[in-house]
Amino acid sequence: MNWNHPHAMARRARAAGWIVAAVFGVLAVAFFRVQILSSSRYQLQSTENRLRAVPLPAPRGLITDRHGTVVAENIPGYSVALLAASPESLQTVLARLAPLVTLDSATHAGVLRRYRRAPTEPVVIRRDAPFDVISALEERRAWLPGLVIQSEPKRRYPQGDLAAHVLGYVAEITEQELAAGSFRDARLGTLVGRAGAEREYDPRLRGKDGVKFVEVDALGRTVRAAPEESTLEPQPGETIRLALDVDLQRFIVDAFPPGRRGAVVAMDPRTGEVLALHSAPSYDPNAFIGGIDPELWREIENAEDHPLFNRAIQARYPPASPWKLVIATMALKRGVVNIGSRMPIPCTGGMRYYNRYFRCWRVQGHGDLTLGEAIQLSCDVYFYQLGIKLGVETQIQDGVELGFRERTGIDLPNEYRSLYPPSTEYYNRLYGPRGWTSAVALNLAIGQGENAQTLINMVRFYAALANPRGAMPEPRIALGAPPVLRELGLDLDALGDLRHSLVEVVNRGTAAGARIADLRIAGKTGTAQNPHGDDHGWFIAFAPADNPKIVIGAVVEFAKHGSALAPWVNRVVARYLVGQDVAPTAAIESELVMPADSAPEPVPILPDTILLRIAPGDSIGRGPRRPR
Repeated sequence: MNWNHPHAMARRARAAGWIVAAVFGVLAVAFFRVQILSSSRYQLQSTENRLRAVPLPAPRGLITDRHGTVVAENIPGYSVALLAASPESLQTVLARLAPLVTLDSATHAGVLRRYRRAPTEPVVIRRDAPFDVISALEERRAWLPGLVIQSEPKRRYPQGDLAAHVLGYVAEITEQELAAGSFRDARLGTLVGRAGAEREYDPRLRGKDGVKFVEVDALGRTVRAAPEESTLEPQPGETIRLALDVDLQRFIVDAFPPGRRGAVVAMDPRTGEVLALHSAPSYDPNAFIGGIDPELWREIENAEDHPLFNRAIQARYPPASPWKLVIATMALKRGVVNIGSRMPIPCTGGMRYYNRYFRCWRVQGHGDLTLGEAIQLSCDVYFYQLGIKLGVETQIQDGVELGFRERTGIDLPNEYRSLYPPSTEYYNRLYGPRGWTSAVALNLAIGQGENAQTLINMVRFYAALANPRGAMPEPRIALGAPPVLRELGLDLDALGDLRHSLVEVVNRGTAAGARIADLRIAGKTGTAQNPHGDDHGWFIAFAPADNPKIVIGAVVEFAKHGSALAPWVNRVVARYLVGQDVAPTAAIESELVMPADSAPEPVPILPDTILLRIAPGDSIGRGPRRPR
């Protein structure tokens, strides 16, 4: 075939023309699809590559006390973040940042991990950066591509450690919490409540973050901010008003025995509003702002006294003599005794039950007492016998019904459940049907044995004794919710008799050294046996006895005697009611008043004694063995 023939050349020219036309047709179709049909998609992709969203953190809501005093607020702060095109470019900028922003290996690894999870978002390098660091970074911005410095609200607690266990603190959400969905609408970098009211009311306090856009080049370097109209402003969180009285809280903290461990709770018995809550030792929540220093965290975490532990709602102690009012309530409700009833055996310093001898705290004995006098002088022998009359099953059943196996429902996270047997089957399972005896009733009757209560639970019960209706209020940290009350089931006459007996405890009984003139205070001391050292001290009081406006409970570890707590607790009561620091006066003279040298002493434990001891936080220990 002659390829140079004119007809062949014409055919080749036509074929080439068709090929060129086909190519241009394909290009035209592709152009039409890209420019017309898919223009919006490619435009969006281009915009996404060019614009990066920078979250604008919402200011957390304020927290105030009942009078409007701010206890948690926001002040201006600065955060340092990076926008990076790749992990390699991020590593490069981090190396350049090293002389100015110190990052340990764990923080460095966390930054890379967060970047991989959200590569198009700024990865926070440091929160709460000092102004001198911010200035140095701004001067070197040209050498730090993708640098994002922005002002953001920083949490501040102006009262310091005054109410740390009520307020809690905030910290950045962890990846585990984010994956688990522990906090709704949270993202990497969100500050969330870690404890206290900050955690309990986090959804209301956190607000809603905003967003702004910045334009970046192909290397991820910030070019300029996007137009202002594209910015979505953050919505601040809600203000939470607490029932807390800052002045009362401060007085309690100042009055608390220095260097001691324990807790105090003050409550309005009519509503359950928590006026003050102090756990000692405390901590400064400001130390957690911007991320706590690792060395300080190790120090707090390894501290022997566990400052983050809220002893008001988490520590569990044998309730000791304040429990005698619970036993008296059970007996009065069931008609077993009345306030003037006496027991068959007078107190001579102890009593024998089968082959065991149970001692009273007062070795000289108290003699023949009524129920009212036994409460006043905290006579163990009287309550041993009352415990026998009630029996183990009744004490357990009534204790469960009164809420001594449950949480109070206070609006603070991580409240511990009190420890109390659910039924006599508990003893059968633990010791076998023949491994225990009715002697359990004696231990339970004086607040020892298989019984460990939180301070908040005991204060709730005494609030019921103080409440005009004899109802237990649910403790509340925040204001606004209607009171939740549970009837105690005690008639008003019996309630009045118990209040009068508690007044006599302060006037002439175990708390006689804490009486305050012209102020009728009702209260009960207690000394809880402790196998790890000196006994723990209790004191719970309310006033004015005729129309109570405050109930306050305190427990101090290793205080030796409950009577040691009464004077300063009653000073707190007086401060709240009359606005002054009033010192206790002498006890009213009475033939029933204790000699000055007979303050409550730890009960000597003989080899055959079955009084049990439970340390704070311990599980229920061994029960009494059946006599052999």
